[in-house]
Amino acid sequence: MKELTVGLQDRAYPIYIGENIEYGSLIRKALPKVQKVMVVTNETVGPLYLKRLQSSLEQEQFEVATCILKDGEKYKNIDSFYTIHTRLLEENFGRDGAIIALGGGVIGDLSGFAASTYQRGIAFVQVPTTLLAMVDSSVGGKTAINHPLGKNMIGSFHQPKAVIASLECLKTLPEREITAGLGEVVKTAMIKDEPFFMYLEKHIEAVFTCNLDVLGVIVERCCNIKAEVVAHDEKEHGLRAILNFGHTFGHALESFLGYGTWLHGEAVGLGMIIASNLAVKRGLLKAESAHRLLNLCRKAKLPVTIPENMQDKDFIFYMHHDKKVRQGTVRYVLPVDVGAVRLFSDVGDEEVSALILDLKQHP
Repeated sequence: MKELTVGLQDRAYPIYIGENIEYGSLIRKALPKVQKVMVVTNETVGPLYLKRLQSSLEQEQFEVATCILKDGEKYKNIDSFYTIHTRLLEENFGRDGAIIALGGGVIGDLSGFAASTYQRGIAFVQVPTTLLAMVDSSVGGKTAINHPLGKNMIGSFHQPKAVIASLECLKTLPEREITAGLGEVVKTAMIKDEPFFMYLEKHIEAVFTCNLDVLGVIVERCCNIKAEVVAHDEKEHGLRAILNFGHTFGHALESFLGYGTWLHGEAVGLGMIIASNLAVKRGLLKAESAHRLLNLCRKAKLPVTIPENMQDKDFIFYMHHDKKVRQGTVRYVLPVDVGAVRLFSDVGDEEVSALILDLKQHP
């Protein structure tokens, strides 16, 4: 088992990565004074892992309650958020209780946001079960729910007490969930680590056979990079914005198509392709580097063409409702090389519109 640390001084926390991890002892270590915990999961993950987690927690003398939500991005909403609060109140949780998030990114974001707001904040632990959650959403303390006009528009920063990624969970994922996770994996390599990008070019096919050695390398490297970025810029005042590569276009796709129509990582994958084309047109990125990204996204089985029913005006509308807008200006993270990106605030709507029209005519 590997142990990493997100270095946030007095709020630093560990990330555990391994196979067949014993959850209870690690959660007890993270929550030494907590007696009551609420495990939040969904109808898909619960039947697979809830019994194992609950038993492990009870062995550590935790009193365990549960909250089981519906599965899917479209349920990352105010109703599910309210359901978690209702269960906490029904079970008489106080400020000394904690939430355990068992599931993918939706469950992690919902649980963390509920934990940050219940009685003005209680502790929580992330137990990610999807590749996307292990490599990205479980680390860094971003919690949120969606609004029909924008993704993750209602939320807070609330760091977990620990993240526990047990790799064998990935064996139960359908291929599409693996692909969605790879969207964030490719993003991580593209923003900060060309050697990791080269590793993916050589080994990404092994992910689809659930090679746990390769997956272990991928999860560890992604967590290391994100932990480093978060430690330097917890609340996205500067450096952390690079983690949004592919997300400005990607969130627009998700919002327009309807949450859950495309998985988050799929939208990020196409978002990276669009952003790289914008960078090439601006002379920031070599066409060869954009082709490397395109080829890797294809190997990852990510979508690389814009949906027929989505127009340039749709991208512009939803991107202006993105939470990263500052003083009415959309900020774009654009690649300048494989392993390097920069933030730009001078991209006009006309430039984006022309790009989208060109990509739709020449996919």
